Amino acid sequence: MSRARQQLGHESAIGHVTGRAVYTDEQYPGVGLLSLYPVQAPHAHARILGIDTAAARAMPGVHAVLTPADIPGENNTGPILHDEPLIPIDVVQFYGQAVAWVVADSEAQAQAAAAVVQSRYEPLPACLNIAQAIAEQAFHLPPARVARGDADAALAQAPLRLSGELDIGGQDHFYLETHASWAQVDCEGIVQVTASTQHPSETQRMVAHVLGLPANRVVCRSLRMGGGFGGKETQANSFAALAALAAQITGRPVRVKLPRSLDMQLTGKRHPFFARYEVGFDHDGRLLALDAELFADGGWSCDLSPPVLMRAMVHIDNAYFIPDVRITGLIGKTHLASNTAFRGFGGPQGMVVGEEVLDRVARHLRLPPEQVRERNFYRPGENPDRNTTPYGQVVVDNHLPELWKQLLSDSDGIAITPVKFGISFNKTEYNQAGALVHIYTDGSIALNHGGTEMGQGLHSKMLAVAGNALGVSVDRIQLMVTSTDKVPNTSATAASSGADLNGQAVKAACDTLLARMAPIAAIQLHGEAQDVVFADDHVFLRSTPDHRLAFAEVVMAAYNARVSLSATGYYSTPGLSWNADTGHGHPFYYFAFGAAVSEVEVCAYTGVHRLLRVDLLHDVGNPLIESIDRGQIEGGFVQGLGWLTCEELRWNEHGRLLTDAPSTYKIPTVSDVPEDFHLSLFQRSTPPSTHVIGNSKAVGEPPFMLALSVREAIRDAVAAFGSNQRVDLAAPATPEAIYTAIQRQRNGGERA
Repeated sequence: MSRARQQLGHESAIGHVTGRAVYTDEQYPGVGLLSLYPVQAPHAHARILGIDTAAARAMPGVHAVLTPADIPGENNTGPILHDEPLIPIDVVQFYGQAVAWVVADSEAQAQAAAAVVQSRYEPLPACLNIAQAIAEQAFHLPPARVARGDADAALAQAPLRLSGELDIGGQDHFYLETHASWAQVDCEGIVQVTASTQHPSETQRMVAHVLGLPANRVVCRSLRMGGGFGGKETQANSFAALAALAAQITGRPVRVKLPRSLDMQLTGKRHPFFARYEVGFDHDGRLLALDAELFADGGWSCDLSPPVLMRAMVHIDNAYFIPDVRITGLIGKTHLASNTAFRGFGGPQGMVVGEEVLDRVARHLRLPPEQVRERNFYRPGENPDRNTTPYGQVVVDNHLPELWKQLLSDSDGIAITPVKFGISFNKTEYNQAGALVHIYTDGSIALNHGGTEMGQGLHSKMLAVAGNALGVSVDRIQLMVTSTDKVPNTSATAASSGADLNGQAVKAACDTLLARMAPIAAIQLHGEAQDVVFADDHVFLRSTPDHRLAFAEVVMAAYNARVSLSATGYYSTPGLSWNADTGHGHPFYYFAFGAAVSEVEVCAYTGVHRLLRVDLLHDVGNPLIESIDRGQIEGGFVQGLGWLTCEELRWNEHGRLLTDAPSTYKIPTVSDVPEDFHLSLFQRSTPPSTHVIGNSKAVGEPPFMLALSVREAIRDAVAAFGSNQRVDLAAPATPEAIYTAIQRQRNGGERA
């Protein structure tokens, strides 16, 4: 991508603002389209004694009521463990779990019929939070560990030690578009699924498993999503499978589109965490040892909890070197909806714990927190042993000290926090991607890749990559719908790797096409193939740039010479390794860095805070499309702000989710974002040392953690109400939590 970048906006921008953009549930309805609606259980944990569907089946417009007996294949959609029945057979595992699904002419008819299904249950004891899971030793898997050195010995020898605990709340994805899937069986018996999914290949596999079909009998498409944030990485699979099952049984096209309340009740959240830690340090605030236990609330099934927990464990260090470390992780098994991927994938929870530790150390020593943070940074050029993470990966391409110094100089804020975030999938085999590019004889181009568009601008970036690689205007290129029959065996669009992986695959396909066309052009231009340049919709020799051929002219010449104008591209990230048993390896291709400064105002009488100013400085390398990266940074920060300050999940004593609507679950609004909002992209003195597409750096998840500075700013404000060396602050820091912290501070650290 050495050619000048094209200045592009979002490829769907006009569609978004005019309403022309079509989402899954906005397609033209198929003839006889049916709708699905669930029959929900009124218990968090219960034995199913019987379900009588006769009355529902007799209702007007009802075509079927799906039960486990209707599933011809495997009644399971668990992505890692086979612990997630599509429809439960004998036991209910969370309040509101769907025990049957009504298929009817309309959603209203399906809902009415679901209400008359008669179900009988025997209530069983329920585990409803992580504290109870710890007390009952209810865990999905054995402990996971990451360790370096001898944490016990280092703690014993440390001049100073502190210990603490921290509860970290979950977060609902609250995407604009709730879960939706449409399915039908075509005349060849192939199941055609259109789903709001971040992982079409996995959705294809799960549908095939449920229906007892080979994968080549299922095609899954993802048109676009109205947001995903990880919530559609695995949890779209079950809804697609249900729609496909209903379509196969009825012989009619079927849709499922969850109302907001159902979406929030049936789907998992960001994992709530509980942490215990002990830290050893010296009188200058340098960390010497850390022993930490992380407990993730996995919910009723395992889902993606193991890699989420592991990413939390390998991000507890954030930007800080700790010589001796022991981190233990466990996944609590609770009778709640199964928690899942969410932007940052466990990294934010681990980093909150790390920042909690740093703040405790700084306040104990009565040192400025920013000074203690900086003293503990990983630093380039130092002894490699002191620039290596607890899991054994050297921190490379680290401009954080320079970035930190610049932000301190440019901002006037109170609380500053850093971000170091690893880029790649935890699961090594997911770090691969494919693409398919066709050039037609008129010079127009069809671009297929395996990534999905959820508003983040991935398609726009792929257009930019293809345009720059082929030397043509993006106006020539048609981005095609992501589909498993075009690019197979793809990974989820997740882990901030969408552009990195798919961009390299797209470029590889384009490079193959250029290599085929260059000799044809060389003949026409009377030169050598290695001297041929494709740029500005023309083809010319580097030695004689004024003599040019139109791109379409060279394409037609290649066709006439019987040269293939279709090519696949493939990419796998090099150098990755991970041993889950030892907790060591090289799981990340590189790290993304950033820092944020926040200033807040807190009311002592109500606990209400107001964010006055934010300064963000983030390293995105050489951005593929700068405007999109800026939007991702701003949006990620605001979403992180919501998680840490106002988004609070609540359940009642029976396990029923109480915060299942915008009226009870508060997400950030425009009034929560300060007018004094400064965002700068870090200007690097050297390009990234890793060969990322176009020397860019991932930007989807890392900015989320910039919001940690807001929590630390609130903590600074709370500290002003007393002289206590320990300032405890709940996460999220809601007005109630802030008020409680202020009262505790006024009482010398004692609870009010």
